[in-house]
Amino acid sequence: MRDLLHERLSGYVPRLLTLDYPEAGVLVPVTEDSNNPEIIFTLRSANLSTHRGQVSFPGGRRDQEDKSLAATALRETHEEIGLPPDQVELIAPLSQVMSLHQILVTPYVGVIPGDHPLTANPAEIESIFRVPVSFFLEDKRERTDALSFMDNTFYVPCYRWERYQIWGLSAVVLVDFLNAAYNAGIDLLEPVKGG
Repeated sequence: MRDLLHERLSGYVPRLLTLDYPEAGVLVPVTEDSNNPEIIFTLRSANLSTHRGQVSFPGGRRDQEDKSLAATALRETHEEIGLPPDQVELIAPLSQVMSLHQILVTPYVGVIPGDHPLTANPAEIESIFRVPVSFFLEDKRERTDALSFMDNTFYVPCYRWERYQIWGLSAVVLVDFLNAAYNAGIDLLEPVKGG
């Protein structure tokens, strides 16, 4: 899996946003399984002040002590789901996105062991779940949301996996990963018929 992602993302040029906002780093954790890789997601606690009860990737705001946004993503992932940085092989950054709370988010793809135990930090995370990459490549979206950003409208899929809805910023990051790593061809600029 790591070789495949290295190969496919080596030529990828992520989109950078030239905006002066607080920064955050998130991890897109992909399990090391060539046959059926999975992506790890979290459900944020209902007690948090922002994005409460929403599906997200592990990560958070940059601390002054963080040497880079990649370090932020690894530190926050460790805090939120108990995955130590030495268990993550960072592959590449994805395109930056802006959260509703005006935080500039840089996602990083990382390969992790499929069998490493993960533990949700109850102060931040209600649950941890995994979804096979193959599920998203079928693009069986529950709906398509029209989201506005900087005078543009983006048509963002919402996926349902069991009781979880993957939508909004997490879905934008997910689609960027699927398009870059798997050539999924999911177009955020065109509405999907029946979506």
